[in-house]
Amino acid sequence: MNPNEIIIQRLKQQKLLPLFYHSDKMVCLGVMNALYAAGIRIIEFTNRGDAALKNFKALVTVRNESMKDLLLSVGTIRTAAQAHSFSEAGADFLISPVFDSAVCAVADSHKKLLIPGCMTPTEIHVAENAGCQLIKLFPGNLLGPSFVNAIKELFPAVDFIPTGGVEVNKENLEAWFASGVCAVGMGSKLISKKLMDAKDFSAIENETRRAMELIQAITQ
Repeated sequence: MNPNEIIIQRLKQQKLLPLFYHSDKMVCLGVMNALYAAGIRIIEFTNRGDAALKNFKALVTVRNESMKDLLLSVGTIRTAAQAHSFSEAGADFLISPVFDSAVCAVADSHKKLLIPGCMTPTEIHVAENAGCQLIKLFPGNLLGPSFVNAIKELFPAVDFIPTGGVEVNKENLEAWFASGVCAVGMGSKLISKKLMDAKDFSAIENETRRAMELIQAITQ
C-alpha cells in the first residue's frame, strides 16, 4: 500500500476530519493540541488568511517534535503556487474546494494525495479520470445526503467526504453515513470562531470527543 492509500485508509478509520484556521499562531497550536487530546490523528488546516503558511509551519514544527503520528493536511488550495508552498512546508496531503488540473499536477509532482472539491457528476468524473480516489463534496449543506445516494453507484471506485454544514448531532451524522460517505469534514460547526477567540480549548476538545463518540456509535 502506497503512502497516499495509507492516508485514505486512516481517514476512513477516523471518519471525522476537523478543519480550522486562525490568524493567531498560539490559537492554532492550542486547537491542534485540543484535537490531538480528543483522539484526532488527521487535521485539515485551511489556507484562509495571510498568516496561513506561517502558522502552518509552526504546526508542523510542533507536530514533528511531539505528535509524530498526526497527519496535517492543508485545505482551500486553489492555485499551483499554493500547492507547491504548502507541500514544501510539510503538508501530508492537500485539499481543494475545486478541481484544478494545475493543482493536481503539483500534487502529483510532490507525490501528495489531493482531495478535490466537487459539486456535480461531471466534476467528479473529471477528478476521477485525473486519478483522484477521494472526493470532497462541497458545499455539503447544499448537496445533502440525498445527492450521495443518487450518484454513488455511478462512481463505485470513488470515496466521498462532505464538508460544509455537517453538524454534531445524531440525525445529521446518521443521514450522511447512511448515504455512503466514508468520513465527514467539520469546521465551524465543531471548532467555532467564538471558541477559538475565547481560547476555550477544553470546549473544543470536549466537543470533538463528543462528535467522535457519536460517529463511532453510528458506524460500528
